Formats: sequence, C-alpha cells, structure tokens
Amino acid sequence: MSEHGEVTGNATWPDALYDLLRANDVTQFAYVPDAGHKTMIDRSLADPDVHSISLTTEEEGVALAAGADLGGARAVLLMQSSGAGNCINMLSLTVGGRFPLLTFISMRGDFGEGNPWQFPMGQATQKVLEAMNVIVLRADHPNEVIDVAKAAITMAYQSGLAVAVLLSQRLIGAKKF
Repeated sequence: MSEHGEVTGNATWPDALYDLLRANDVTQFAYVPDAGHKTMIDRSLADPDVHSISLTTEEEGVALAAGADLGGARAVLLMQSSGAGNCINMLSLTVGGRFPLLTFISMRGDFGEGNPWQFPMGQATQKVLEAMNVIVLRADHPNEVIDVAKAAITMAYQSGLAVAVLLSQRLIGAKKF
C-alpha cells in the first residue's frame, strides 16, 4: 500500500486494510473466527506488535474496545453479521461511555447467499446497528474498501463514536453450500 493508502502491486484489499489499520495505530484485533476476516486474523496473529484476541462471543469485543481506549490503545472488532445481533445491549455502552468502536462486519444473508439461516440477521444488521447509534458504512467492491476504511477510522477515532463497516458478500464472496 502506498503512503496515501492506495492498494499497490499485488496487495489484496484484506492485506491493504490490515496495513491501513496498523498505520493508524490499531494494536488490538478482537475477533470471532470467520473466513471473511481470515487474512486480517492471520496477519494479526503473526504480528508481534499487536494483541490478537479470539472472543467467545462478539459482545466481548465492545468491552475490549472500551478497555483499549481507557488504556490509550486502539482496537478493532472483526465479526460476521450474525454476530451483530449478539452485541445490541453492549453497543449502548458506546454512547454512555463515549469511547470509539471500530468494527468490520463480513456480511451474510446478502448478495448470493444460499443459507436461509443467514438471511434474518443479514438483512437486519444495518438497521439494528443504526438503531443503536452506530454509524454504518459499506464496501461492495475491492476498490472501495480502503476509502471506506479511512473514513471509518477518522470517524471512530477522532469523534469517539461507534462506526461499523459492512463488507458485503459481493466483496467477500458468498459461501457455497
């Protein structure tokens, strides 16, 4: 990735996104294992300068982001859209606690989905997040990811608000069943 955040050479958008997060001092990567975030999870596990934290449930990542902020660090929460529903009560803390939350959500129940169990939360994710005062941005194509991520990073860490980036199935690909 260039100094201006453009994807260069053979870098894929997940690699460029990881590099952008690291360039913006994100040192804590909280995640529930998910194929849509595989590159970022693997890179965070291999990076000696970050803490990569596997969660048992997504709402733990909201608390982790609060703790990171209190400790002067930056965290990102990586999850699938089905996990967004698990976070609803904890998201209320971002308003009262006034701490930044940056999350990247790999979408299911979206473009090309074949699993009927994924549709209810996949279709509700954006509405549910917005109802909890989370700013929602979306990336549908590889060339949008870095610009959307830059906006989300600025919005979350400079304003102290909760910002979610939805990574659509058009972008990450629908799982085949």
